Amino acid sequence: MSEDMTIAVVGNELAIAFGDGSEVFLALDLLRRACPCAACQGEPDAMGRVIRPDVHIGEFGFELRRMEKVGGYALQLFWGDGHSTGIYSFDYLKRLAAAQSS
Repeated sequence: MSEDMTIAVVGNELAIAFGDGSEVFLALDLLRRACPCAACQGEPDAMGRVIRPDVHIGEFGFELRRMEKVGGYALQLFWGDGHSTGIYSFDYLKRLAAAQSS
């Protein structure tokens, strides 16, 4: 994945233009609900079962306050309710955008 990219919040969407010419536009509420961290998606127990936790998104939970690149492969998003443990790989972001437009 190219490290050259432009990222901006446009209205209620995160717009990403990748160095390879591809672009994605992701609704902020979709991104927050699709947070890939263990606190949001769960993690396997000793038997391999994943029980998804009951996630309550705070009052400002859909407000994206800032973002940081993680290496050359992902973004970490920082939400208005203090949640920031999700690391969104660029591939995951592209899959979310494809599913959103389907």
